[in-house]
Amino acid sequence: MRIALFTETFLPKVDGIVTRLRHTVDHLQRLGDQVLIFAPEGGLKEHCGAEIYGVSGFPLPLYPELKLALPRPALGYALKKFRPDIVHVVNPAVLGLAGIFYGKLYDLPLVASYHTHLPQYLHHYGLGALEGVLWELLKAGHNQADLNLCTSTVMRSELVTHGIERVDLWQRGVDTEMFDPSLRSAEMRERLSKGHPEAPLLLYIGRLGAEKEIERIRPVLEAIPQARLALVGDGPHRAELERYFAGTPTHFVGYLGGKDLAAAYASADAFIFPSRTETLGLVLLEAMAAGCPVVAARSGGIPDIVEDGVNGYLFDPTDERGAITATQSLLSQTEQREQLRLQARQEAEKWSWSAATRQLQHYYQRTVEQAQPCSRVVP
Repeated sequence: MRIALFTETFLPKVDGIVTRLRHTVDHLQRLGDQVLIFAPEGGLKEHCGAEIYGVSGFPLPLYPELKLALPRPALGYALKKFRPDIVHVVNPAVLGLAGIFYGKLYDLPLVASYHTHLPQYLHHYGLGALEGVLWELLKAGHNQADLNLCTSTVMRSELVTHGIERVDLWQRGVDTEMFDPSLRSAEMRERLSKGHPEAPLLLYIGRLGAEKEIERIRPVLEAIPQARLALVGDGPHRAELERYFAGTPTHFVGYLGGKDLAAAYASADAFIFPSRTETLGLVLLEAMAAGCPVVAARSGGIPDIVEDGVNGYLFDPTDERGAITATQSLLSQTEQREQLRLQARQEAEKWSWSAATRQLQHYYQRTVEQAQPCSRVVP
């Protein structure tokens, strides 16, 4: 099958959406499909044999790491030349609108997927009053699609509640070969703790954005004597976080990738994740695959991944002491912590990227088969 993929973010950017997309494209290409990726210009021309059509744009004012790539007629010509069987639009916002427009213009089957809980993000950037307007815009875009995919049962229910139609679940995935408990490393622990490997090591990995509510980790850090905190990643909120965590034993590590990233997960005592805006929380699956016990907010798509007391701990995000109590309990019970590590790994092993991609192929095939005959080839 020939798949045109429109996405608002792709390599070389690093985030959970890009991780899912690069694994998906890799597996689609391996399985014999051909993918053309329309994405903001990032200097790359191909990924795993799939051509990347880079679209120039400008940084998003509130989030400079993200580029707004504006639609233009050349996209339609490139799409027509590629002659796709189906169009898949990821988080349709700006560039994705071109995917919807040309998909409709050429009568192509159209799939859209929802990965970023933008209506909730607005509250963290002082724009909460626009939430209702944004839901109406999201509904107008997504309801153009023949199928809408999301990544957790909670998000599926929320999309349906807000009037988005034809919604189904795209299962989670994680690289269980790359993320493995065997990569636990004394050297990485020394690095993350800035020379205090014997101390309890708390870890956060992900985007340093206001919507991630990383400030909520500070009370946990302060409540646990001798604990150290490593924040891995980068983002627009980093400077403010550095000021907020000044004077605490917090190490801003920056980006890690490959084996270093996997070793970071495996070497920590607890992965702390306070965000309440997650549609899934891919980093939680990565931590679990690496055998790192997680302490996460009971919110969004997170309960789809973490079973409280079985493969991690969940806390009530409205309880100011919830994360503190959960983390203290985790660190104080060595035997239970080791059991959580084992059970977290067992849970992660159920969710391979190959299985998630085969499910996506099934959705593609079903959508194409349900389309009208004239929908199968660009005229």
